[in-house]
Amino acid sequence: MKDMDRAVQIILGAIREGRRLRIVGDYDIDGVCSTYILLKGLGRLGARVDYEIPDRVKDGYGINESIIEQAAADGVELIVTCDNGISAYTQIERARELGMAVVVTDHHDVPLDEGKEKIPPADAVVNPKQADCGYPFPEICGGMVAWKLVQALYEAAGVPEGEWRKLLIFAAVATVGDVMKLKDENRIVVKLGLADFKTTDNRGLLKLVEKNGLDRADIKAYHIGFIIGPCLNAGGRLQTAKLALRLLLAEDEDEADRLAQTLTELNAERKDMTLRGTKEACRIVDEQYSRDKVLVVFLPDCHESLAGIIAGRLRETYCKPSIVLTRGEECVKGSGRSIESYHMFLALTEVKELLLKFGGHPMAAGLSLEERNVEEFRRRLNEQAQLTEEDFIPKVWIDVPMPIQYVSEPLIHQLDLLEPFGQGNEKPLFAEKGLMIRSFRVMGKQSNVVRLSLVSGDGTAMDGLIFCDGEAFAAELGSRRQIDITYYPSVNEYNGNRNLQVVIKNYKIR
Repeated sequence: MKDMDRAVQIILGAIREGRRLRIVGDYDIDGVCSTYILLKGLGRLGARVDYEIPDRVKDGYGINESIIEQAAADGVELIVTCDNGISAYTQIERARELGMAVVVTDHHDVPLDEGKEKIPPADAVVNPKQADCGYPFPEICGGMVAWKLVQALYEAAGVPEGEWRKLLIFAAVATVGDVMKLKDENRIVVKLGLADFKTTDNRGLLKLVEKNGLDRADIKAYHIGFIIGPCLNAGGRLQTAKLALRLLLAEDEDEADRLAQTLTELNAERKDMTLRGTKEACRIVDEQYSRDKVLVVFLPDCHESLAGIIAGRLRETYCKPSIVLTRGEECVKGSGRSIESYHMFLALTEVKELLLKFGGHPMAAGLSLEERNVEEFRRRLNEQAQLTEEDFIPKVWIDVPMPIQYVSEPLIHQLDLLEPFGQGNEKPLFAEKGLMIRSFRVMGKQSNVVRLSLVSGDGTAMDGLIFCDGEAFAAELGSRRQIDITYYPSVNEYNGNRNLQVVIKNYKIR
């Protein structure tokens, strides 16, 4: 990677001279894992190192002036960012004015100024997204960049390779948690990292697995993306991301247990708040913005940490780019989630004069603006959006139509070899039309699971499972009993019994 050698030289020089280092991370799972990787890596090399993670509400995303001023006051001589920094031009300029060296490690898109990359004036910038970086696979997360920096540091310092390998599990968790595409290098790292759950001695991760009723020997990308990851994110959303970092750093069994319980409970609270916010956002869209191409919804009383999740739910519901704004302490803050045909980061670049700050990817972004500019922001995004009605039609892609009679345990075992599944390497999706529903029942504390007894035209019987609003499904079904489905086959194990079933992703009642 570009500047990797320079970053290694600067950091090892600072360590040899006994300078004080500070890692500045981010408040999401990628930022927490990146910070942990650098803390453990630099600590192993004997660095005088501590960390700072911005408060989501008070500080906002990334390194800011107050963090820099505090570092200078604390006698910090070298700042190392992780999962942030590529957009912090003026902030890093200020750090240099105060006599501090800065190494940026990041993976976000490089900001453009009149079509040219605007690289911050750091002593080294390690980010594979830079145009003149020759790294062959730039689609890695901040945790991966941090992990590779530690690898380079260890190689230069003569640390055995096995020690670097022990940190791979955290690069894997960050990769899945930050929804990176599970292709190429990412897939390999995640596959190896998930296997490391069987042998890891990290008390925090193990306690989080235990609190959520999981088996450490059978952790898949799904469990990171939808159970463990949300717990690690919950601290940064509702309290402080330092809870999650302290959990990963915990060496005392009781402390790890307490922190894992706290994060699990915070995640449950976050789920309830998200459900209420999503219902309100959908009501506003239906009543006011149903014809907009880009949905911009202002929820002034919503917790700002939930904006991105609710934006994602809006995108799923309406198949439109969605931005949810909330009222912060000093300005309006928001998060966006996009569709394939809409590059959200470039769209925000086109209205940057309305924004105080922004950054992100083609499919997601964060921003802040003055409340008086909200309506103008909505109007401009919609006027400039080159989207057609065709872009808003949900598309369901299947791998192959396959009768349920072909489902077998050997087939399921073969499909398991393609793990890990996730963004960019989705589970194969099969489909069959005209199945009959013999019976069904709604399950779950929140009535969010439906179990179906299905039978095909040739008499093959199979259980089906749908994760949806059970009551709404029953109302939609009514007296009809025929259904088309897309599905993935699996094995249901309960009380020692194993039964084949299909997990239904999409359905159409006929």
